[in-house]
Amino acid sequence: MIPRTIFNEDHQIFRDSCRRFMETEVEPHHRQWEKDGQVSREVWLKAGEAGLLCCDIPEEMGGIGADFMFSAIVLEELARVGATGPNFPLHSDIIAPYIRHYGSAEQQKKWLPKMTTGEVIGAIAMTEPGAGSDLQGIRTTAKRDGDDYVINGSKIYISNGQLADLVVVACKTDPNEGWRGISLILVEGDRAGFERGRNLEKIGMHAQDTSELFFSDVRVPVSNLLGPDEGKGFIQLVSQLPQERLIQAVKGAETVQSAIDWTVTYTKDRQAFGRTIAQFQNTQFKLAELQSHATMLRVFVDRCLEQHLKGELSEIDAAMAKMNATDMQCRVLDECLQLHGGAGYMWDYPIARAWADSRMSRIAGGSAEIMKQIIARDMMGRN
Repeated sequence: MIPRTIFNEDHQIFRDSCRRFMETEVEPHHRQWEKDGQVSREVWLKAGEAGLLCCDIPEEMGGIGADFMFSAIVLEELARVGATGPNFPLHSDIIAPYIRHYGSAEQQKKWLPKMTTGEVIGAIAMTEPGAGSDLQGIRTTAKRDGDDYVINGSKIYISNGQLADLVVVACKTDPNEGWRGISLILVEGDRAGFERGRNLEKIGMHAQDTSELFFSDVRVPVSNLLGPDEGKGFIQLVSQLPQERLIQAVKGAETVQSAIDWTVTYTKDRQAFGRTIAQFQNTQFKLAELQSHATMLRVFVDRCLEQHLKGELSEIDAAMAKMNATDMQCRVLDECLQLHGGAGYMWDYPIARAWADSRMSRIAGGSAEIMKQIIARDMMGRN
């Protein structure tokens, strides 16, 4: 196996701590969270206490000032135990960066320290019933009224929607300007007129709360606008997409490897026709094929992580990483489930839960089709 060289000794110490946390505070409770439809607030506070949230937020903003590799470790350790309920990555590596990069000093001081401790849980509200990948089609409006914005509209499929204390809402501040009229506005969870709909039932990710959100004349101060000017929301969203897509790739690569490891263990134990499943040539060939694909994926994703640390990860490479990782994730999990036989379809086995949970990966952060469009557009521009 090609050794991973992107982690140093500090990273390994953090990984050991993170792995213990997942094994003691997450894995034993995950089945109950699946029944509840959401994780406990307690695990968010414990994660904050353990230093697992907002790892790369600078110390002056309330964080520990680590690099993104610490966030990648949290991603990998969640995937290693098949825990899709605690959506720490969304909170830490998608929501917090919007406030860090575009928020005012006051917004940063107010929200980032509490997000780091887990006292405040974040969500982002972009998708609407009539607008998925096409952000220009959103209809939620934020109209200026004196020193306030008045927000009206609805959002759907919002992760952390039931628990969120702070929501970054994509709104049209100028409905006549297309993408130039989109702004990002912070909405606190206790604002009058803000309502959460039902916790949506999904194919997988049963422990992760996913909600409809409704805004009916919700008033927030103009100071809740992210950035000094209106109409910058689309640019802000696009600029953060490489990291969002890298998150999906990192999670996908680790899920692939974990699924293979679970399958090797199962096939070495399971007996059929007088020998273990692992002793059959078909099993060995299939596992060898899957491991080869997993290794190539991991090398590419690690290279993308290196580029991201330097601030050099391109939109194209991030799209390739996201597309390939999530496509492979779904294929490998299907093959691994098949090698489990009937047991693979039972919810008691991690492969069954991971198989159901992973289907969303090809949609989240931009669908596979959008990734292909981004890559193809770059190819056409180069020739």
